[in-house]
Amino acid sequence: MKWTGRYKGYHASAFRKDLISGLIVGIIAIPLGMAFAIASGVKPEYGIYTTIIAGILISLLGGSRFQIGGPTGAFIPILFAIVLQYGYENLLIAGFLAGIILVFMGVFKLGALIKFFPRPVTIGFTAGIAVIIFSGQIANFLGLSDIKKHENFLPNMKEIVVHLATINIYSVFTAAICLAAVLLSPKFLPKIPGSLVGLVSSSVIAALFFKGHVATIGSSFGAIPSTLPHFHFPEITWVRIKTLIQPALIIAMLGGIESLLSAVVADGMTGTRHNSNRELIGQGIANIVTPLFGGIPATGAIARTATNIKNGATSPLSGIVHGIVVFLVLILFAPYASNIPLASMAPILMLVAWNMSERKEFAHVLKTKTSDSFVLLITFLLTVLTNLTTAVEVGLILSVLLFVKRMSELLKVAKVLPDSTDKHEKVKAYMVCEGHDCPQISIFTLEGPLFFGTANILEKSILDTLHLNPKIFILRMSKVPYVDTTGESKLARLVKDFEKLGGIVLISGVQLQSMEVFKKTGLYSLIGEDHFFEHTGEAINYALARLDLNKCMGCKHFAFRECETMSSSTRTLKHQL
Repeated sequence: MKWTGRYKGYHASAFRKDLISGLIVGIIAIPLGMAFAIASGVKPEYGIYTTIIAGILISLLGGSRFQIGGPTGAFIPILFAIVLQYGYENLLIAGFLAGIILVFMGVFKLGALIKFFPRPVTIGFTAGIAVIIFSGQIANFLGLSDIKKHENFLPNMKEIVVHLATINIYSVFTAAICLAAVLLSPKFLPKIPGSLVGLVSSSVIAALFFKGHVATIGSSFGAIPSTLPHFHFPEITWVRIKTLIQPALIIAMLGGIESLLSAVVADGMTGTRHNSNRELIGQGIANIVTPLFGGIPATGAIARTATNIKNGATSPLSGIVHGIVVFLVLILFAPYASNIPLASMAPILMLVAWNMSERKEFAHVLKTKTSDSFVLLITFLLTVLTNLTTAVEVGLILSVLLFVKRMSELLKVAKVLPDSTDKHEKVKAYMVCEGHDCPQISIFTLEGPLFFGTANILEKSILDTLHLNPKIFILRMSKVPYVDTTGESKLARLVKDFEKLGGIVLISGVQLQSMEVFKKTGLYSLIGEDHFFEHTGEAINYALARLDLNKCMGCKHFAFRECETMSSSTRTLKHQL
């Protein structure tokens, strides 16, 4: 049986591959789902619910054939902050709103725009999130007691230092066993997920040798129920929407970036191409439905998606199988999961943080010592020391400002004249000097974008020339790739000022985008259709034919090859008269 679309050419052997990859990824997803939920400040079962529901929906409706969705480490700081500030019920609403935003982003085809998110900002907040996740597990690793959770990094670090004397050697030993198992299992048990080996081995040892001496999921959060929660639509009010819209936007933005990055990684590994907008719609629907069953926000998980591909996945069915596997484990083994020590979860999350930190890219951007390094560092520090919302907002604003500054340096305005020694008499800036500059014709070359960041450069560069009262002003725009309304406005003002003085404005080589702007704003009509030329030579010939020949008499500048003839002819004519 052959299916169309993402299932084209699907067959029995492909189904077997999807079953195997889905089983492996499902087993990996179970401890991660619980760990991410606990780190986000909610009960571990909510991470399981998210893995099941969002995982199935993202694979079923998304735009990538290999995407594995669920709770991820990237969400931890923002979700933890929402839970602390607004509570779990409002977290569900924020996730629901984020889902709606993601759907609209997909419907309005904004998937491509997310790909242009500044890389220094992405690396900065990702590294910051990694630091928060890692530091947030120190207390569980050491088994510290009476720790109060705070929204910000520094107060949390202070809590650890203050309660360092309450270190639990049993917790440290449990965490060390788990860490060793996770690190060594790829070497000795390459086919079994390291996180599962670490979790099971450390949990069994803790239960056999020091039961009751380490905090477990059950002792901290209660027993994990072996059923899915009932459908519950949260009470959404206008006041709550206004309060939670900013966190929802951050969740949507972060979810969009994370899912599309994961899809791009999958494309690179498989040679396929994902549908960005469909992926956003699928992510959005998953995040709308998941909160209705108590789940937290979800997105595409890069590590699990890569694992899915490495284990032979051929279609979205592997992601659906992964969700079903997690559901079956929940039904059959939930009571056993309650005995997992929190200390066993800590090293798994610490390794997740280490792997997601993008430390090599971070160091690489810092070494460049450019404005990108500054944006990266500021975004990172703000993510760690304040919150993700502030970090992203400041990072984006800084990126935009620095981009505008860099772009403003690209516009070059130069006064030029033809080089008579050149075979094609190309205009050059070095030909203009005090004794060689036509008093009646001023030619300027523009190179670079003419927009709000560069418009003042145009005005400053040309204003002095207008005071010299040249008769004709030629503007060469063949190297201007983009003009916005601010740039057009400045140019229109110069044209009006020049024409008030009785001058003529000619423009050559206008690109299509600039011409469209001129026509829409009326500048094209203001200048006049017959004053636009394809080539500079045509504009110069037009200008030479309209010179005041009386002013040419006796002129020694000889800016154009015709000048000598015009000067002598004018002198002869005057002599005859």
